[in-house]
Amino acid sequence: MHTDYQSSVIRELRDQQVRFAPRQKKIQQAARAEQLLTEIDPERTYTYEYLCFRVTDYRPEGPRTSISGREVLHDIRLFVEDVTDSSDIQVDEVGETVYTVDQLSERFNVSTKTISRWRRQGLVSRRFLFGGRKRVAFLKSSVDRFVMHNRGRVERGERFSQMTGQERNEIISRARSFSHRGNCPSEISRLLAEHFGRSVGQFVTRSSSTTRSTLRRQSSHRPTVD
Repeated sequence: MHTDYQSSVIRELRDQQVRFAPRQKKIQQAARAEQLLTEIDPERTYTYEYLCFRVTDYRPEGPRTSISGREVLHDIRLFVEDVTDSSDIQVDEVGETVYTVDQLSERFNVSTKTISRWRRQGLVSRRFLFGGRKRVAFLKSSVDRFVMHNRGRVERGERFSQMTGQERNEIISRARSFSHRGNCPSEISRLLAEHFGRSVGQFVTRSSSTTRSTLRRQSSHRPTVD
């Protein structure tokens, strides 16, 4: 569960729903919360009573508490992930395409660090069970919504992934250095992806002849990282 909520009352709402709400209700609340996110203006303030009603269909009593739009955008995104985390949803229960972080980075040809940055910028994530392992993942509808509202940001990320001549030379140098340290090909790919802020797949599975041939030349000791 996330510990970095900015609003104590939204964190308390998370705690209540995680502990007491039925599983199906939590799944519904996650969908309602994501819909709410699309309507929040970061420059406005909202009452907790309104937010609680929109998410849970229950209007609490008590003193009015105001929360800034920026806090709402931050915390409700965490709320969605936390309540789905507590719901133990098998990925094959979901009625639409689901992307893992790695799959999404491959789809957009960006690094997993970029996906993490997109999450902070509003891409809504959930947690699903893949077999017996719980992982962060994204509904296709959530991804499509983020792309629609952040097309410029996504396109910049994709353009950044295009390799320049200077970067190609640096890749050769870095890959040779990683190889001389005794790293295996898959580890070299991971280290290169981490250093250059790209997806591992760009160094392993992409059909780009430039990328693959660059890596094949990376070392006389390890001629390829495919």
